[in-house]
Amino acid sequence: MAAANGLALYLDAIQDGRLAGADNTRIVCEHHEDWVVVRVKDAELVSAKHREAAYGVFSTIRQLLDDGGLAHLFERWHAMRELPGCRLVTTAGLARKAQELESAAGALRVLRDAGQMLLIGGEHDKVIAQFAEALQKHARDKLPASWRSAMEAGETTPAAEHRDQVGRFLSVLSIEHGKPSRAYVTHAAPGLYCEPVLRLLGKDASYAVPVWEAVLSLFRIRMRAAGPTRRGGLPVPLACEPGVLSEAVLNDRAVGGRIVTLGDVGTAVRNGLANRRGYLRVPAIPRVTRIGAKMERGLCADTSIERAELLRRDYQQYWRDRGSGDPLAGLAQARVRRVLHRISDEATDAVARPQGEPWGADLWRELQARADALPAGEWPGDLDADLRLGGACDLVAQCMVWFSERFDVDAHIAAVRAELGT
Repeated sequence: MAAANGLALYLDAIQDGRLAGADNTRIVCEHHEDWVVVRVKDAELVSAKHREAAYGVFSTIRQLLDDGGLAHLFERWHAMRELPGCRLVTTAGLARKAQELESAAGALRVLRDAGQMLLIGGEHDKVIAQFAEALQKHARDKLPASWRSAMEAGETTPAAEHRDQVGRFLSVLSIEHGKPSRAYVTHAAPGLYCEPVLRLLGKDASYAVPVWEAVLSLFRIRMRAAGPTRRGGLPVPLACEPGVLSEAVLNDRAVGGRIVTLGDVGTAVRNGLANRRGYLRVPAIPRVTRIGAKMERGLCADTSIERAELLRRDYQQYWRDRGSGDPLAGLAQARVRRVLHRISDEATDAVARPQGEPWGADLWRELQARADALPAGEWPGDLDADLRLGGACDLVAQCMVWFSERFDVDAHIAAVRAELGT
């Protein structure tokens, strides 16, 4: 999301194909908050919170204070003399109580932007009081000295001046919720965040992925404070006493490696455009065996496919070794084949879904379970569960078992080989 912010600032600064105000706009990563957006003399502290779907939405003010980071935002905002704006960016949604806080913040922001006094009535006053009380109760270590002094003096509810301070804080707070989670952002980000920039630059959407990867890589580096600084490794001259160094030098020493300028973002965008293939993900080598092609079509994991190929080879080696000294090995193998064909049929019937819905991974797990559960006497004593699963894989290679709807697997393999030139 910091990378998305960088692209948003870059988009706003482009005028006639050139950057305007690039020297006055930057993002400082992992300093005060997850990142700080700075434009001229204005700044916005941003707290970013990824929340897994299993944990649901933010439903209470306390959750927003703790898990959402609003208590820390309030502390930083106060420490910076109430000057910056504040923003929470999260993948989670907001339930009713949290929505009431968001509505109160929006109403206060309208009044502030209009230059009016931050006095609103009704339900928003109630929400402000609830936020102040939650701060006093659950975030004592992050409160200003005046709050703590009042509490030590026996005050059990926030004073009017503290509720007023909460009102001022909410008037500069915005909440962006419902952002794409980790599972989807890799696929969604190029279209959501890069295509608007590409349209302005006159480039087509095919550059979205490489540009996104280039900008994202830049922010990953800065988030780790690993970026280059203006002075590099040069020492500070001994003649420069504290207070004599310029502000630029002091900032460079403190957070220089964490700063992303618009020029940096522009460089990353140009790199993505110029080295498109270098930023594209390396595609997986297509499978050119029947087992591989069929399991791939069924969306089985790469590890499962590799294991299936190995187990089939081990199963074949088992019967070659046994057949060299056992005249009845062929009969035993045919009996095992019939049993394995039966459990494969039962497993397919248990997991197969309508056309278009993948079920290959479910079939793989079902085959393993049924191979493990085969009763004694159905197979030779030294044919363990893995070898029995290898026998099922051998049936896959003979096109007796499928991991998806049937298709012309030989034609598919031939097409892949032709594309690879093998």
